[in-house]
Amino acid sequence: MSNSVIIKGNKYGIVVVLDEHTEFDVMKKELGEKFQSASKFFDKANMAISFEGRKLSPDEERELLSIISQNSDLNIVCVIDTDEMREKYFKKVVEEKLEELSSHTGQFYKGTLRSGQMLESESSIIILGDVNPGAKVIAKGNVIILGSLRGNIYAGAGGNEDAFVVALEMAPIQIRIGEIIARSSDESSQRKALSGDAMIAYVDEGHIYIGKLDKENLTDIRL
Repeated sequence: MSNSVIIKGNKYGIVVVLDEHTEFDVMKKELGEKFQSASKFFDKANMAISFEGRKLSPDEERELLSIISQNSDLNIVCVIDTDEMREKYFKKVVEEKLEELSSHTGQFYKGTLRSGQMLESESSIIILGDVNPGAKVIAKGNVIILGSLRGNIYAGAGGNEDAFVVALEMAPIQIRIGEIIARSSDESSQRKALSGDAMIAYVDEGHIYIGKLDKENLTDIRL
């Protein structure tokens, strides 16, 4: 068996190194053989995978993943893109879109807010970072946190109860929307996030509700 395919693995993920000069059909055959012989080693593990050494089209990548699935009991939970140029491009596009969004809907802030810091906005605010315990955000509009919320949030400052709060990790000490206040039942620094999913907090019938950020909740919010 040649070395056109080299498998490197640890308990968290697998790196498959592919020779860029080997014919694709030859490489596919070797890939299947190597994963079949290593199937007992990986067993039924949940792992991430990345392909290196050769540029693959989306169809080629799907074909290789199918071969791995046919020749092992691995559960591939995600494919990691190791193309640094593409990653930088995606990052640039995301940041540009966030800045464009903030120019239309409110303020854009990049960074983590630590204990004792306070951020205020006359409109909505998008925070690319965490809001730590002891930090506070006050906005007359909505608050969107692309990170962890563990501090104090006041959205709809001035009485706007149509405002909402979104966070990728929702574990606030206190949320206030308009004149409605909700506090965490556990004030300790060890309190857990309400969910592993992005969450949204909004006012309905005089109470603050927190739920998963999904299509149903998005249709209910008022902009």
